[in-house]
Amino acid sequence: MKATIAVLPGDGIGPEVTSQAVAVLEKVAGLSGHSFSFNEAMMGGIAIDMMGDSAPPETIRTCEQSDAILLGAVGGPKWSDPTASVRPEQGLLRVRKHFDLFANLRPVKSYPALAHHAPLRPDLLEGVDMLFVRELTGGIYFGPRQEQGDGDSAYDTELYSVPEVSRVAHVAFRAAQGRRKKLASVDKANVMASMRLWRRSVMQVHEDYQDVELEHVLVDACAMYLMTRPASFDVLLAGNMFGDILSDEASVLAGSLGMLPSASLGSGTFGLYEPIHGSAPDIAGQGKANPTATILSAALLLRYSLGLEAEARMVERAVEVALESGARTADIVRRGESYISTTEFTQTVLGALSA
Repeated sequence: MKATIAVLPGDGIGPEVTSQAVAVLEKVAGLSGHSFSFNEAMMGGIAIDMMGDSAPPETIRTCEQSDAILLGAVGGPKWSDPTASVRPEQGLLRVRKHFDLFANLRPVKSYPALAHHAPLRPDLLEGVDMLFVRELTGGIYFGPRQEQGDGDSAYDTELYSVPEVSRVAHVAFRAAQGRRKKLASVDKANVMASMRLWRRSVMQVHEDYQDVELEHVLVDACAMYLMTRPASFDVLLAGNMFGDILSDEASVLAGSLGMLPSASLGSGTFGLYEPIHGSAPDIAGQGKANPTATILSAALLLRYSLGLEAEARMVERAVEVALESGARTADIVRRGESYISTTEFTQTVLGALSA
């Protein structure tokens, strides 16, 4: 297979972790007889500095000419002024909207080798393997809003339509059919009108997937259950803001934000793949970044955009082998324990791939 991948390193540790994921993809290509080409473009704060736009037209064109996007991270204190007319996050939102990437998939899996690093008791982590399906182009992040600078009022509007909810619900139900056939739809239907529409829409879609067990979970209860009975969840479907918050909360189940990948998909095979963590400018350039989330995002790219399931599993297994061998980056060790650099961790994964 031949494929072209747009690489958007972004800011902070973004260039460090994307380079490691590219190395893994190149290794997979060599082992499996594929040919991947990588076209790099600017996005985020660096694009603002260089071109005055967080997602310049040149970057959009590079993405349009590619089969998938691999993104590092965007943002940082340098560009954190909320009153600025151009901000790094605007570029990411623009790309999601431009390509209509409405479904964000965030798998969360606990690794036995890291169980003692997580803040929860190891017994609570046994069997944790869930998938968040987050609606990505609607909801409060995209609804009508009013900002009045330093005024004394502002608002953001939670807005959903039946088609918006239905299409992401189909994605979640299909995912559940390929897993343990359980879906938890997260809402706040006891308070919010938009969430009552959400629940009605999900129930309607459920009629097409009677083999999947559906439960409705209020968002506050879900936040608690993720810490008290996380292994009970299979697929969780949530709106844009709730899915954002809850999946970040669930990162502690894997031991670190540095462990969790994501895939943002539309109606076709094109997708954007990125770690769920931020740009971590405080450790940029120090070799402390954990590349696992970006490497696993590359595995999702292989699976969803390129249809290479065997190769995706190969990468995921290589990460597990690296962790089982004791390879640890700075974020998944306890105080006083030794760790290896970003590049050294990736070399361990590459070695596992070769084996």
